[in-house]
This record gives sequence, structure tokens and C-alpha cells, in this order.
Amino acid sequence: MSPREQAEQLSTDDVVALIERSAEIEERQAALAERNAELERQLDWLKRQLFGRKSEQLLHLDTSHQPTLGEGVLPAPQEPEDQTTTVAAHARRSKPSRKPGEPRLQFDEDVPVEEIVVEDESLAGLDPDSYALVDHKVSYRLLQNPATYQIVKLLRPVTKHRDGSFSCPPLPAEVFEGSHADASFLAGLAIDKCRYHLPLYRQHQRLESSGIHIDRGTLTRYMQRMAEHLAPIVESQLGSILQSRVLAIDETPIKAGRKAKGKMKQSYIWPLLGDQEEIVFHFAPSRGRMVIDRLLAGFTGTLVNDGYTAYESYCKANEGVVRAQCWVHARRQFVKAESVEPELVRAALRKIGKLYELQESLGDDPTMEEIQELRAGQMKPLVEGFFEWLREQLDERALLPSNPFDQAAQYVLDRVDALRVFLEDPAVPMDTNHLEREIRPIAVGRKNWLFCWKEAGAQQLSILYSLISTCRLQGIDPYTYLVDVLQRVNTHPIRRVHELTPRHWKETFSDNPLPSLMELVQEKRRAESKA
Repeated sequence: MSPREQAEQLSTDDVVALIERSAEIEERQAALAERNAELERQLDWLKRQLFGRKSEQLLHLDTSHQPTLGEGVLPAPQEPEDQTTTVAAHARRSKPSRKPGEPRLQFDEDVPVEEIVVEDESLAGLDPDSYALVDHKVSYRLLQNPATYQIVKLLRPVTKHRDGSFSCPPLPAEVFEGSHADASFLAGLAIDKCRYHLPLYRQHQRLESSGIHIDRGTLTRYMQRMAEHLAPIVESQLGSILQSRVLAIDETPIKAGRKAKGKMKQSYIWPLLGDQEEIVFHFAPSRGRMVIDRLLAGFTGTLVNDGYTAYESYCKANEGVVRAQCWVHARRQFVKAESVEPELVRAALRKIGKLYELQESLGDDPTMEEIQELRAGQMKPLVEGFFEWLREQLDERALLPSNPFDQAAQYVLDRVDALRVFLEDPAVPMDTNHLEREIRPIAVGRKNWLFCWKEAGAQQLSILYSLISTCRLQGIDPYTYLVDVLQRVNTHPIRRVHELTPRHWKETFSDNPLPSLMELVQEKRRAESKA
């Protein structure tokens, strides 16, 4: 029987059922097409993470022809200029020439220099009276030791006096009683781990290759005891940060503590950056709102953060806290939608980019008055125009809620008040980039040391990260700071512990820091070389 004959035999109910079935199939196909588009977006994102550019910079591409290998990224299109331009006369400054005797290899004065006299083999066997030394030609070479570890043998003279008594000088002050580790070694251990991302097992390997045999557990205990000594300083620094008028907060994941065999617990380190260039990393096994309540207890001011809803609920529950939203996180939502709505996304990114162009026009060190004038006069109309443009696009295009551009626009429009805060207060930054730069050492470090066996180890690590990162913000050498503070903290009054935070230490002790045995050895070498 042909299809036409079958159709002629169908009843009205059969036709209605077929129509309903066809509608169900079409609806299912639409859902599958939408799901397929979503999976393709996820696949594109994954490919970009693995093989593509990580930068979110807006590129300007010439799409008039298929680009060849090596071309594609072009400068932003500019309006044509007149063929003739007037250039002011100027004198080009020449490169400063080196002074006579100044080496081509540049180094600081405090870098130790060993002098080696190169023997002239042509003089071998000649009568010393037949030649005379006129001068030395000086050259420099840059060398490296596999490791800079040093063993110091302390000889303390035991003296017997005529009255029969004996005397012996005491040992130099120890950081840990009965320990062989000098403050210089402990400071290097912490800096190699927290600043140069060198796990303890690699440091242990380097010690072994240098002929120094220390148990790996001993290195772990050194890190633990250092953190215990320095914990009151970090607590004092946290109190200083909570007094800030503008405070930035974020969280970054870390594996800490064993969950089961072969599995580690998902924990978090919460960085807090105050307006006095101080930062504290706080470890917590959770990302929940209760951590924020406990960590920010007593804080009043402006809290700069990303779009995490826990910050929003915290600010709503605390009248003295104003929430400021990060514009970079808002921009990032549109970058994710670029493959679906490229024209709309590029328009949105250009509008946000204009805000950053104005911000950069202020230079490196603008005054608060200059910032306020720019934001109120030029940036505020752009911000309000951007919000209005988003509302118009959603009304005109009637995008589906699953559309990535619709989601990005809703993300921004749901946070309009928080995104406006920086316009009213010049001390509030536009984003949390300054905080994310401080998280980077942890992000890079966990690719090397991967995880912490115990949660206590993660807590101790966050203490060391806090002080070393703050030293960098304050322009302090963390090695000099740790060498001094590790020797000073045992005898420093607890009521004045704030003096040992990097910001106050810079004013109080940086001019005359306590030396380590390594520095005494280097001074001895320099004195011997001069002699």
C-alpha cells in the first residue's frame, strides 16, 4: 500500500496524533540542537584552554581573506590622518657611555666578587729582573654554584684562668633551641618554597647533591616551627587589614588533607588585601559564607570582590559594608559568549575597554581629585550608557535565557549598583586584578608542590605566603626581613608584635637588621680578600 493510500485510511484522531507526535519530535530536535550548541561551546572553551590564547585581550582581525601562518593580529583600525604632519624639532639623547674601568657586566656593590690572578705561562722560567708588572687587565665572568649552602664550624675557645675557673663564649643566638639551622637557611627554605615554588623534596635533593644530609621530615618541621613563630605577626597584620576603608577579597582552591586513599580534600585559601599594601592568606576547608563571616568580623567599609553570591549575601547582612563588583569578572562573562554572538560581544568589550582606556590615561600616580574628576565627568556617562545598551539588546533581540550573551548581560544588570561603586569613591579600584596578581604565586606553586598532606601544613604555608607577599608589596627584601624577624621574634614584647609586620618593620628595623652567620662569613671573606 502506498503512503497516499495509507493517509486516506487515517481517521481524524490518527491525524491529530501524528501532528502531536510531529510537534514532540520538533521540540525534541530543538532541545537537542540547543544542547549540541552548548556542548560545542564547551568544547571550544576546552580547546582554547589547552591549545589557544588565554588572554582576554580584544583583537582586531582582518577577515577579508584567509590569513596565512604568522599573520592575523592587526592593530586597531584608526581614522585616516592627513598626509602631511608637523614634527617638532628635538635632539636625540645618545646612550650614556661607560666610565673608564666600569665593567660591562652590571651588578650591585654588595655582590661578593672573588679575585683570581691568571698566571702568564710565557713568563715561566724567565728571570724576574728581566720584566716588570705594569698593570692588570680586568675582565668579569658570571658563575653559578649548584647550591649556596655553607657549613660553618664554630670554634669557641675554652680558657682556664689562674684562679682555676674556665670560661667559654656562648653560642650565637639560635632561632630554634638545639637546632643546626641558621636563620639564613630557614629564610631560604621558606622563600624557595613560597616565592620560587620549589617543593621541599626538591630542596632536599639539592641538599643531597651538595653533600649535606638532612632528613626530609626535618625540613618539614623547620617550616612548621617557622610558621608557629610567625603566626602572631600575621594575626596582627590581619587586624591592620580589617581596619582598611577599602578591602579586596577572593578565594583560590588548594588540595589539603587526605579525604580517602588516593584522594585529597578540596580546600581554599582566602586572600585579603588592605589599602595599606598588606595581604593575609587565610586557609579554610570550606568556601561557605561562614568563612567570610568569621574572617571579616568587625570590618566596615567597601568590600571589592567578584560575582560570588556569598559576598553579596554577606554585604546585605552587614549594614556597614558596601559591595563593589569587579569589572574584569563582568567582562569575562562576555568573552565566554564570543563564539555565539561575536558582534554583540565585540561591541560590549569595546564599551568596557573604553573605561579602561580612560583609567590608563591618568598615568601611574594620579591624585584622588584627578581620579574623581575623570570618573564623574567621563566614565559615569559611559557606564550608564553601557547598562542602557544591554537592556535595549535584551528587549530587541529577545534572546533565550540559555544564550551566553543573555547570561552575561543578566550577570551585569543584576550587579548594577555594585558596579557603580567605583564611580563614587576614587579609592575603590575598578577590579580585583591587584589581588589576583598576589594569588599568582599560590596558583603557580600548587602546580609544583601539588597539595598539602595535612590541613595544618596548608595553614602554615598560608602564614609564610602572607609575610613574603607583603614584603614584596612593601618593597622589602623578604630574605633580609625573615632573617631579622626569626632572630628577633623570640625576645620581642608580644604587646608590640605589630612592629614586626613588614609595613612597620620597614620603618623601625630595616635600617639596621640583625645579620645571620652567613653575612658574617661573607664579611670575613671580603676582609681576607682585601688583605
